[in-house]
Formats: sequence, C-alpha cells, structure tokens
Amino acid sequence: MKIIRSLLALCLAGFLALSAQAQERGTKDEAKAMAESAAAHVKKVGVEQAMKDFTGDKANWVRKDLYVFAFDLKANWLAHGTNEKLVGKNMIDLKDQNGKPFVREIIQVVTTKGEGWVDYDWSNPATKKVDGKTTFVKRVAGTEVGVAVGAYR
Repeated sequence: MKIIRSLLALCLAGFLALSAQAQERGTKDEAKAMAESAAAHVKKVGVEQAMKDFTGDKANWVRKDLYVFAFDLKANWLAHGTNEKLVGKNMIDLKDQNGKPFVREIIQVVTTKGEGWVDYDWSNPATKKVDGKTTFVKRVAGTEVGVAVGAYR
C-alpha cells in the first residue's frame, strides 16, 4: 500500500509540475493578441516611444515566455523584449538552427500580406533550449515597422 501511495504522490507531483510549466508558456492566441496590442501601441504613442517601451518595459511587453520584437522593412531590429543587444542590428541573413532564413520570411509576410505566421526554431529565453516557435508578425499600418510575438510550440 505504501508503494501505491508513493507512486500516486509522484504522479501528482509530476502533474503539478507540468501544469505549472504549461502556465508559463504563452499560446498562439496570446502571441497574436500581444502583437496586435503592440501594433496599436505604436499607433498610439509613435514609433520611437513604442520601441523604447518594447525593449525596456518588461512589465507590459514580456509575459510568460512571450515578448515583442519590432523591425523595419529592411530587417533592422528596432526593439527586442529579451535581448537588447539585437536592437540596431540588421538581421536579414539570420537563420534558425536548421538553416531556415526565417527573417527573410518575416519581412516577406509583412510586406506582401500585412500579417501572418512564421515558423522556425529559436532559443527559448525561459529554458535556454532551442524550441520550435511560431511567430505572429504584423505590419503597423501607415509605417515601415513590423511587430512580432512568438509562442514556443
């Protein structure tokens, strides 16, 4: 009987740990909503202030493992919620761990469709491991700026 109780306790502990981890992961719906909020924020406060906010205001623009990054249509990173060192760099030739030129695809989506999803592999800042990621990208109407938020799969 003690063995069964011990196994049940271990199973419960494992379930609770997985539940907590799942709550720390953002969903596709949350990523899209956050990107749409970011685009609205750019329209409200202007490009310059919004870029400062996306990079520096972690309380409002980083949630769970979701964060905003923003770029111009030439793939110059204007803001990044978890890696300030990327701001000001041109990322057009960046590829994921599998060699996919995902930044080129991001730029293509925002310039041809205005918004959409791009899939690639990327280092998760929460786990420090490479995970599959799906990112919602959106061009801010009336600007040369795109915003993006990705959810790890």
